[in-house]
Amino acid sequence: MLLGWFNTRESARAGTALADQFTRLSAPGCAAGGRQKTHAATYRAALQTCLRRGLHDIRALCLNFYKRAMFANSFRWRLLENGVDAGTATEVTRTLVLQVFLDRGNAALLPPPAAPSRRPDARKVKRLLALGQEAMARGALDEAIAHYQELARLLPTRANVLNQLGAALCKRGRYKEAEEYFRKAVGRKANNADALGNLGAVQLWRGQFPEAEHSLRRALKLDPDNVNHRSNCGLTLVYLGRLADAGTQFQKVLKLAPRHASALHGMGLVAGLEGRFDDAAALFRRALQVEPKMPHAWAALVSLHKASPSDRQWLQRAQQIAASGIAPLEEASLRFAIGKYFDDIEQFEHAFRSYQRANELLKSVAEDYDPGARTRLVDDLIRVYSKPTLAAAKAGASDSIKPVFVVGMMRSGTSLAEQILASHPAVAGAGELQFWNDAVRRYESVIRREPLGEAIRQQLADGYLRTLTGHAAGAARVIDKTPVNADYLGVIHSVFPNARIIHLQRDPIDTCLSCYFQQLSPSLNFTMDLRDLAHYYRQYQRLMAHWRATLPPDAIMEVPYAGLVADQEGWSRRLLQFIGLDWNERCLDFHRTERAVVTASFWQVRQKIYSNSVQRWRNYRKFIGPLRSLRELDPSPASSI
Repeated sequence: MLLGWFNTRESARAGTALADQFTRLSAPGCAAGGRQKTHAATYRAALQTCLRRGLHDIRALCLNFYKRAMFANSFRWRLLENGVDAGTATEVTRTLVLQVFLDRGNAALLPPPAAPSRRPDARKVKRLLALGQEAMARGALDEAIAHYQELARLLPTRANVLNQLGAALCKRGRYKEAEEYFRKAVGRKANNADALGNLGAVQLWRGQFPEAEHSLRRALKLDPDNVNHRSNCGLTLVYLGRLADAGTQFQKVLKLAPRHASALHGMGLVAGLEGRFDDAAALFRRALQVEPKMPHAWAALVSLHKASPSDRQWLQRAQQIAASGIAPLEEASLRFAIGKYFDDIEQFEHAFRSYQRANELLKSVAEDYDPGARTRLVDDLIRVYSKPTLAAAKAGASDSIKPVFVVGMMRSGTSLAEQILASHPAVAGAGELQFWNDAVRRYESVIRREPLGEAIRQQLADGYLRTLTGHAAGAARVIDKTPVNADYLGVIHSVFPNARIIHLQRDPIDTCLSCYFQQLSPSLNFTMDLRDLAHYYRQYQRLMAHWRATLPPDAIMEVPYAGLVADQEGWSRRLLQFIGLDWNERCLDFHRTERAVVTASFWQVRQKIYSNSVQRWRNYRKFIGPLRSLRELDPSPASSI
């Protein structure tokens, strides 16, 4: 009970969301990076608009005193991050608290002014700073953190001190704490380019890609020649699937610093995702010439081919680097690569132990998976998007047949299906778009309560079609293969009732193990533990069963991954017929199609069809533990374990 009282995640998220909405409404005066102050009347009007839209939802959270404080602080910190000047941020937050909680006494929730105190001993400050820097230089990170923590107690409002402490925590692998101190540093000094860049880097590592881009763009606006911030911005754009923009950022870095290892590695990632594997390998090796122990570049080399015993030298070097005391995320990258090596040469116990260690390291970056929250989301979607509700939502919906959605659990064959379809001259593959994820996050409180109104659905339809046109103006069909769109099929169908949905199904244990064996974004926090994977998969299956029962029979096509690889032509013909296109022989040579594939399957989809991923779990039968019960969910004929 006490733990629930102090659980502030939901209240912090609500404060941050409201601040983002306020910033948009009060633009341009409060726009991120803006220089002018907002007039009092403007921000009062913006705040009133926010409260009219969200007051009911905020009060419905039933925030206790502690959570109210977190709500107010999160609101104010996000205003500062968005470029609102400190005076305006404080005044708006004070007004918000008074209006939401209807009690002037709650103004005490705001961060209190610093109590008068004696000036810190300058000699002690200088000594602590020197000791912290010296400890960092010799790699004594715990010692450095202790010195910087003492310094932060003496100078709690100094942005540079908070930033230094964040940097030390970051090197120690304490990424969540580091992010907190970088946020505090930015809150104290919004134009601190170094703190903004560091915040963006941590957000990148934690899989918060849109937030990372925002922070890094702000840092680069203040310090455009900072090659580290620009390289991290490029890497963020890679993960967002914007390869051309990413390449531009890396090229700018290399123009200023031709031997910048991270930019060379980034250019290698772009080349690999575009299918230029020889170029990618050459760029990774150039990065290693600059930094011979660079973990990410060393790990990337084994992703470009199937390993064999002849790669033994690579393995020995990878194991040496992994054991050399590198940062947790760097070690995780190598452990995943080492796991792939052992899987490729069929030493399955060594492979599983490597993957297990990699996931343990990755969990240090991610938020804990919340099974209850996932179950409640599925409950809400099933309750709101009933068959009668979706039938009634057709009024005002788009009649476009251009969108095609390929959905399924991660690692279920969605990339393969997209690549086959995108080989047709009339089809374009857009990869994994963030559109519906962003839209659902924007309207989540409404979506979980009632279907979206006609005006919002029309707005979403127009915005999405513009997005698809931006990817492929002349294509008759455009594939969006974002797996998580499986959650949003009710929303999507209410906007595009004529869109076709292709659902890939793969053996549940194969699917979950493949997720566990792949270094996915830390935002996919359920993939790092087999128990969490089993829970998530069951909820995913429950929701898909609802969509099958709720949506019109001709809206969804079920495609078994095992069937697709066993009868490529037969299923390819069915797929094209389903989306209303004639057969084209190019779909049989999908592996020759030249296009960027920004998923973990970027190498596999450029190989001829193969079947050794079917029933792969049998190699790991003694390790699958919590996944055993998923056999009953296997879409293919059951087989014994």
